[in-house]
Amino acid sequence: MKLNRVVKNASWIIVCKVIQSVLAFVISTLSARYLGASGYGELNYAASVVSFVAPIMYLGFNSTLVRELVKDPDHQGEIMGTAIGSSVISAILCMIGANAFVYIANKGDTKTIIVCALYSTLLLFQAIDLIKYWFQSKLLSKYTSVAALGAYMVMAGYKILLLVTKKSVYWFAAASSIESLIIAIALIISYFAIGRSRLSFSFKRAGSMLKRSGFFIISNMMITIFAHTDRIMLKHMIGEEATGIYSAAVTLAVITSFVFTAIIDSASPVILESTEDIPRFEKNMTRTYCIVIYLSLLQSVAMTLLAKPMVLLTFGAGFTDSIRVLRLVVWYTTFSYCGGVRSVWILAKNYQKYIWRINLAGALMNVALNFALIPFMGIMGAALASILSQFFTNVIMGYIIRPFRPCNALMVKSLAPGNLVDIIRIIRGKVTR
Repeated sequence: MKLNRVVKNASWIIVCKVIQSVLAFVISTLSARYLGASGYGELNYAASVVSFVAPIMYLGFNSTLVRELVKDPDHQGEIMGTAIGSSVISAILCMIGANAFVYIANKGDTKTIIVCALYSTLLLFQAIDLIKYWFQSKLLSKYTSVAALGAYMVMAGYKILLLVTKKSVYWFAAASSIESLIIAIALIISYFAIGRSRLSFSFKRAGSMLKRSGFFIISNMMITIFAHTDRIMLKHMIGEEATGIYSAAVTLAVITSFVFTAIIDSASPVILESTEDIPRFEKNMTRTYCIVIYLSLLQSVAMTLLAKPMVLLTFGAGFTDSIRVLRLVVWYTTFSYCGGVRSVWILAKNYQKYIWRINLAGALMNVALNFALIPFMGIMGAALASILSQFFTNVIMGYIIRPFRPCNALMVKSLAPGNLVDIIRIIRGKVTR
């Protein structure tokens, strides 16, 4: 595995994301304290609704673009132009659908309807965000990371201004869309400065790409269901305050998710390039699993022990109930990140047709568990449902569906301490590949 290239690429992402996360942490904390659990819950409800339609907006391209670019480097401009153009059209339709749902489900609740309408406009700009996969395919994520960081720093200043001037929740909802717009502009400028490939749209290319990405649309929707159903159900079954309390815990649980995303995204091109060399391919997969699993378990232990000071220092006494939720919900992250690694394996093996079955089963279980556990356990029921759903989807289903068993075998193999020692030696330069 070209681990040094992966580490270097991931390092850029991580460094920029660390700075961004610190800013996000401060802004999120101040915003939550200012808006309170109810207002914070409103924002997270809007984010969850928009997240439900995001997989349709992306048309599965966010899961296949790297492979498309790696396999056909001579037509990168056409691939990128087709993906972005298709997603922009889809984004407009998704905005209409999301707002229609919110209007029907929250009829008479003007505040919720307006917040969701403002927040949903970010879909249009996120469609352009697909440009980042071109940089990812070239292991040049440092450019997108710096661009995103610059945009976020501008928006951090703007959000602080909103807090100082004591603006309503509507302004915070609109700020998310403005942030996506700035990032989109930065990505476009970076692409044309470095890529220099003219973007073009092809209906023929769109058809062939959708055949490969279509499986991921339903799959990604299912992933979104057990990532956001809990917050939507909490709002309708308990209220905005419960959504805010739960969202605060989840925010802390996934605060380091950018590290795992950076590792998986950086390893993805290298893994895909080694598909013809089975021993090397399996070693790349095993090492990626090893890094993700051990880091996520270390994070879960730390957050379980430090849950109280983390919640009180960030969100304040008004979010005390988030402490016990964080201690439980953080343990779902390991299974979730393992699912991210498995997605690369699925793409390499061209097993996309199985994805929707796995994630549909997981999504149905998540909804059922939330319906069953929330009435009896409240917010803790939603947390437990997340853990059980992620374990079922990313571990158990891997054994139920026969073609996926080799991937599960690699996941189990990655737990051997020798793999971790090997990786540490490579990073420290004691082993040269």
